[in-house]
Amino acid sequence: MNALSELVIASHNKGKLREIAELVAPLTITVHSAADLGLPEPDETGDTFEANAALKSESAMRLSHKAALADDSGLAIPALGGAPGIYSARWAGEHKDFAHAMQRIHDELTNAGHNPQGIAAYFVCVLALSVPSQETVFFRGESHGTLTFPPRGAHGFGYDPIFIPTNHTLTFAEMDAAAKHQISHRAQAFTKLLTHLT
Repeated sequence: MNALSELVIASHNKGKLREIAELVAPLTITVHSAADLGLPEPDETGDTFEANAALKSESAMRLSHKAALADDSGLAIPALGGAPGIYSARWAGEHKDFAHAMQRIHDELTNAGHNPQGIAAYFVCVLALSVPSQETVFFRGESHGTLTFPPRGAHGFGYDPIFIPTNHTLTFAEMDAAAKHQISHRAQAFTKLLTHLT
């Protein structure tokens, strides 16, 4: 596929926008955020990461008439039936209080009879790329690991302070950005995207 000159990132999440801007930097693409362009956030009514990513990228593409990239990502915990999964952001509530969301995970695991410490979990990232007059394409990455409580680290965002990736001792929130970008679910999905675009 020919490299794009402009790309709208269909997100209002500042942490996510910062990570995505760093990950697409090698492409020397002019990047705009949906917030910069005043684009609304569509309701995420899909029942998969792919469906929700496509809702966001296709909406941004239609409204901006530019190529648009959306990310739908979340933390899945098999012991909770895959929750919070596609509802990861919603567990943080209207005010994006991830401290509350992380405590909820701890409490739900405990109430279900599980020891939250060291329980298996994985992050999923699905990127949807929508280019005018082309079909939306998807790129998926996963990062597997375990949970730790209490939360540790001040980097990253979302559930990063409770997630330790496999074969590591630091949480995502304790790693610097460069270390996290080597292994994260989002980095894996972006590697596939960059291959597609170059």
